[in-house]
Amino acid sequence: MKALVLEEKGRLALREIDLGQILGPDDVRIRIHTVGICGSDVHYYTYGKIGPFVVNEPMVLGHEASGTVAEVGANVRDLKVGDRVCMEPGIPDPNSKAAKLGIYNVDPAVRFWATPPVHGCLVPEVIHPAAYTFKLPDHVSFGEGAMVEPFAIGMQAALRARIKPGDVAAVAGAGPIGMMVALAAHAGGCSRVIVSDFSQPKLDIIGRYDGIETVNLGETSMAEAVQEKTGGWGADIVFECSGAPPAILGVSELVAPGGTVVFVGMPIDPVPVDIVGLQAREARIETVFRYANVYDRAIALIASGKVDLKPLISDTVPFEKSVEAFDRAVEQRPEDVKVQIVLEG
Repeated sequence: MKALVLEEKGRLALREIDLGQILGPDDVRIRIHTVGICGSDVHYYTYGKIGPFVVNEPMVLGHEASGTVAEVGANVRDLKVGDRVCMEPGIPDPNSKAAKLGIYNVDPAVRFWATPPVHGCLVPEVIHPAAYTFKLPDHVSFGEGAMVEPFAIGMQAALRARIKPGDVAAVAGAGPIGMMVALAAHAGGCSRVIVSDFSQPKLDIIGRYDGIETVNLGETSMAEAVQEKTGGWGADIVFECSGAPPAILGVSELVAPGGTVVFVGMPIDPVPVDIVGLQAREARIETVFRYANVYDRAIALIASGKVDLKPLISDTVPFEKSVEAFDRAVEQRPEDVKVQIVLEG
């Protein structure tokens, strides 16, 4: 099959590859329709690694995907040929301690698409466990289905925050994940969500949603804005989604006494945290790594209309232009949120 292959750092090729996939009794074969370009894909393309995960041999990219079931294994009962689906890209060991505790996202043995040495899904066809394949409602598009993966991170952050109805949230960073977190927080019960960034085009995009306010960091600091908007009390929940060291250091200036800080963004290197500032507010600290047991909830919210992700799909590009699409993603155009690659249709 033809696939988008990262040959080495900085070099992509659309070429034939044999992935040696065999359908097992608990698996489904899926014709891939749409794949979103994630920041991690771009990072592997640009740098050849993310932390300890290093691209030492050619790897197929892509992990945000939707498609159509083409074949089902002998034991599969909940899916059938022709079902439109999206796929959770991490496959844990069901017998691991992490999986038994319900935190399979932190299972060291998890096999996650497009994380070395595991191939991704920018290929016409994949085989995937039925347990991590989810049927899409008829009115949810393939594009929205491919957005479930990044939105699941927002869902995980909202769940970790333990939102109480009426909470005020502050979100540092209006990149794709910051936007997903903001939408999940609002859908999860926050009365107001304040999002900050230096990019006005991105703030304009997320600011169109009801209940979301924006702060341009080129004009005012997030601390000043939060103080003004909350009467000096602070945000009940602070989601740090930028991964920027100054933002991480500054979360103690945003959170209200007794509030919660959720670290979502991943800095490239270790960064300092103002522990005393957080202690003085007795703030609770939570962290997020991918997601666990939220895909069905994410699909339900999208299907209900409470969360509309369509405005965040900046463009769709045919499979034949995958390399050009990745080069565009490397540019980090301020008006782009999510560029998707369409393999069929």
